[in-house]
Amino acid sequence: MKQHELADLFEQTADLLEFRGENPFRVRAYRRAARSLEGLGGDLAGLGEEEIRAIPGIGADLAGKIAEFTSTGKVKTLEALRRGVPPGVLDLLGVPGLGPKTVKLLHEKLRIDSPSKLEEAARAGRLRGLPGIQAKKEARILKGLEMAGRAGERMHLGLALPMALEMVRFLQGVKAVSRVSFAGSLRRMCETIGDVDLLAASRRPGRVMEAFLGSAFASRTLAAGPTKSSIVTKAGIQVDLRVVAPDSFGAALQYFTGSKEHNVRLRERAARQGKKVNEYGVFASGTNTRLAGREEEDVYKALGLAWIPPELREDHGEIELAMRRRLPELVEAKDVAGDFHVHTAWSDGRDSLEAMAEGGRARGYAYMAICDHSRSLTVAHGLSVDRLRSQRKDIDAWNRRKRGPVLLQGGEVDVLADGSMDYPDDVLAELDVVIASIHTGFTQPRERLTERLIRAAEHPAVTILGHPTGRLLGQRDAYDVDLEAVLRAAKRTGTAIEINGSPTRLDLSDGWARRARELGVTLVLSTDSHSVDQLGHIDFALGVARRAGVPPSGLLNCRRLNALRSWIAKKRR
Repeated sequence: MKQHELADLFEQTADLLEFRGENPFRVRAYRRAARSLEGLGGDLAGLGEEEIRAIPGIGADLAGKIAEFTSTGKVKTLEALRRGVPPGVLDLLGVPGLGPKTVKLLHEKLRIDSPSKLEEAARAGRLRGLPGIQAKKEARILKGLEMAGRAGERMHLGLALPMALEMVRFLQGVKAVSRVSFAGSLRRMCETIGDVDLLAASRRPGRVMEAFLGSAFASRTLAAGPTKSSIVTKAGIQVDLRVVAPDSFGAALQYFTGSKEHNVRLRERAARQGKKVNEYGVFASGTNTRLAGREEEDVYKALGLAWIPPELREDHGEIELAMRRRLPELVEAKDVAGDFHVHTAWSDGRDSLEAMAEGGRARGYAYMAICDHSRSLTVAHGLSVDRLRSQRKDIDAWNRRKRGPVLLQGGEVDVLADGSMDYPDDVLAELDVVIASIHTGFTQPRERLTERLIRAAEHPAVTILGHPTGRLLGQRDAYDVDLEAVLRAAKRTGTAIEINGSPTRLDLSDGWARRARELGVTLVLSTDSHSVDQLGHIDFALGVARRAGVPPSGLLNCRRLNALRSWIAKKRR
């Protein structure tokens, strides 16, 4: 996962350069490199020099810094920049929504050099009157400080899941291990994760612990025991490993997956049946006879329940449904026929239209919607009407090859401040799919933001409302919108709502996706991918849908192409 660490370092380098007033072209070069690295799959350590130089935005200078980082774990340029600013300024640069220019202003005018001094000044109203800072921005700064305080506590799925899978693969290669899985909130696909929990089955736990503690993942050992050990990775993430006997693996996997509330309900049910359940198995209370434990399914069966998928284990009524064999049919990866939210190099994507289409073909998709940004979002190189029509030629050329997937031309079209769409109606009518999204004006009043989304839903050409709350996990809270009213408008108008699989968004949340399902709103799984590697974000969208109990029938991209086109045509009528 070195690319994620390095992307963070490059972003920090750009922040420090901007704080110092350095060449803006140099600042942009580091930011572009950071975005490219975030979209990179695999590990930089496995790439040669030519492959590194082929990454968009990586020239000879930055390639050298990547090589320096992969061999030493440091970048001298960044180390020097850090030494040149007060330590507290680095913390200020990590406050969401603050920005290097504002940090510089605060430092120069008020000598603010730490989050605590910033909070004190903001609460005293001393920031108002500085250029560009009034009461509303002062309140946003306080909100950013609150978010910064929470940011180190949990990580999003996009960081946790790849790391856990890499560690699982490592442990699978240890001869003493017979079975291994990740557990905890990660296995339940919660949107943010605290620590990574791993579980292994072995009759020689000492060998497993020796391999784990000596692995390249371990930067520091927190605890080392015969059956449980904890390490901290180089990225500062705690990983706990438990080793159990093979006969107890299923019970331990159920127990350590949780949630706490779900497990309490299971123990209560077991007690009523004269049984007890723990991480070692299910036992008859009187005789202590083991009734189950090797397989997770057997644990639930011994308690008279159908097996409950991990994503549902939150004490939201799933145990009662399992008693009656009425658990919902959850969507699976094989049910997904295509992806609706795909960006290419035509706007702010990293890869070409053809490369993204090939990525969809490799995933077995029947169709994909190319939805690059619309013209007003200039920061993302949004498409003018002429460029949009030129892109159609490339899409038609791909479709003539008849290799699949069928490409639909769409657009992620901005919902403007007054609620109108960023393209005129005749241009919208030319598109196969329209995703309506808000990218600006997040601080408008609740009524205005709600009205913008409802007006978008009411537009006959709009197929999908994209990332409807605008949140970025750990960076930006959802904007103030009456989402219940928006969902009801979507149901009334036949507009789909996106579950955005970008791990920093996961928007809708599982709670709102569950509410959408209850109202009968059609949902869409999307990746918001800007590179071929990010097409894998569909797994995160699937996790949200499964936590919400959404069946394939409730998802637009689980339909065949003809049924999809009929659905879109019905909305437009």
